[in-house]
Amino acid sequence: MKLQTKIRSMFSNPNCLLSQRNRHQLLVTLLVNIATFCHGLGAGWISPVMRDLQTENSPLPFEVYVNEISWIGSIVGIGSVVGNLLAGLLQDRIGRKLVMYGIAIPYTSFWLLIYFAQSVEYLYVGRFLAGMTGGSSYVVLPTFISEIADANIRGRLGSMILLSVNAGVLTGYVVSTNVAYFTAPMYIILLPICYFICNFFFPETPNHLIKKNKFLEAEKSFRFYKNIDKNDQRSMSEFEDLKAQLTKEQDLSGKSLSYQDFTNRPAFKAYASAFVLLMSNQFSGSFCVTTYVADIFTASHTTLDVNTCTIIIGVMQIVGNYVTTLLCDKYGRRILMLVSTLGASLCLAAFGAYTYFAQLYDLTAVGWLPLLILSLYVFLCNIGLVGCLFVVLVEVFPNKIRTAAVSTFVVILSFTVFLTLKMFPICVAFWGISVTMWCCSGFSLAGFLYFLLFLEETKGKSLLA
Repeated sequence: MKLQTKIRSMFSNPNCLLSQRNRHQLLVTLLVNIATFCHGLGAGWISPVMRDLQTENSPLPFEVYVNEISWIGSIVGIGSVVGNLLAGLLQDRIGRKLVMYGIAIPYTSFWLLIYFAQSVEYLYVGRFLAGMTGGSSYVVLPTFISEIADANIRGRLGSMILLSVNAGVLTGYVVSTNVAYFTAPMYIILLPICYFICNFFFPETPNHLIKKNKFLEAEKSFRFYKNIDKNDQRSMSEFEDLKAQLTKEQDLSGKSLSYQDFTNRPAFKAYASAFVLLMSNQFSGSFCVTTYVADIFTASHTTLDVNTCTIIIGVMQIVGNYVTTLLCDKYGRRILMLVSTLGASLCLAAFGAYTYFAQLYDLTAVGWLPLLILSLYVFLCNIGLVGCLFVVLVEVFPNKIRTAAVSTFVVILSFTVFLTLKMFPICVAFWGISVTMWCCSGFSLAGFLYFLLFLEETKGKSLLA
C-alpha cells in the first residue's frame, strides 16, 4: 500500500514528467526527437569513417585526401545554414508540423548517397543534406517544444534535443565501429521513415493555430498536449488566457513591429547573451570534439584503444545531457552554464598540457589521462554549454522578436559550425593539438566571465513576456 501511495503521489506531482498533465508533452517530445537522434547518428557515424577513408582499408573505390576530409567534416555547416533559413522562413507560414515532415527527406537522401557513393562529391552532397536536417531541426524543434510544454517542465523537455543528438552520436560511434560501411545505411534509413509516420499522430501547436485564427483546432490541440477534457475549467481558462494574449500580441505585431523592437535595451541584452552563448559553444570545441574525436585521440598519445575511447566519449555526452534534464528546471540555467564553461576551460587547458609534455617525455604510464580529461570535458560541456543551448536561446529573447531572433542566431550557429569544423583540423596541423586546445580553453573562460557578470536566469520565464 505504501508503494502504491508513493507511486500515486509521484504521478500527481505537477513536476513529474509522467504525470497526467505532462505525459503527452513528454511522449511527443520523444517522438519528434527521433529527428535529432538521426542527425546525431549521422555525425557520430562519420567520425571514425573519415579516419578509415584515409587508410588502405577504405570501403570506397576512390581515394579521399586530407583537404577533402576537412570539407566532408565541415560542409555539414553550410547545409545547416540552408536548413536554418528554410525552417525559419516556413515555420510561421506553413506551420511547425509541415516543416517537421520535411526534415525526414534530406536525411533519407544522405544515407542513399552514402550507400551509392562513387566519388567524393557524393559524400559532400550527403553531408550537406544531413546538415539541412540538423539545421531545420535546431530551428523548428525548440520552437515546437517550447509551445507545447508547460513552463515548469520546459527546460527538461527542451534539453532533450541535445540529449537525443548525443544518444545518436554514441549510436553512430558504435555502428561505425561494429557494422560494415554498406550494411549500416540499409537499417538506419528506417529511422526517418518512422519519424515521418509518428508526425501524423499529434497536432500542430496551439500557439501557431491561434495565430492563424484556427481557434477550434487550437483548443483541441491544447487539450491534447495538456491531456485534459472540456470539463477541466481551470485548464481551459489557461487556454482562454493564452488565446487572449497571443491574439493581442498578434494584433500589436501586425500594427507596430518595427526596427525599434529590435534595437531596444532588452533586445540588445538578449543579442549579447545569445552571441556569447553561441561563440562559447562552438569555439570551446564541443562540436569539433564530437566530429574529430578519433583523430584527437590518435594525436593525444593515449595508450588506449581509440575506438573504445570514442565510444566512452559518446557515453559521457549522454550522461551530461541527462544530468541537464534533471537539474535545469530545479537549479536554473545560469549555474549550469557557469559550471560548464569554467570546467570545460580547465579540462581543455589540462588536455593541452598533457599532449604538450607527451611530445617531450614518455608518459605511457599515464596514457589513460587523455581519456579521463576529455571525458570530464565532454560531461561538463553537456551539462550546460551544450545541454542548455537551445533552452536559453529560446528563453532569452523578448516574445515580440523571438521567432526572428532565434532563427537568425541559429543561422549564425550554423556558420560557426562550418567555420570551426573547417578550421579545427587546419589548426591542429599548423599549431599542433596542444595550442589548439589552449585556444579553445580561452574561449570557454571568456564565456564563463561573461555569464558570471551578465547572464540573467531564465528559469520559469513566461514565453509571452
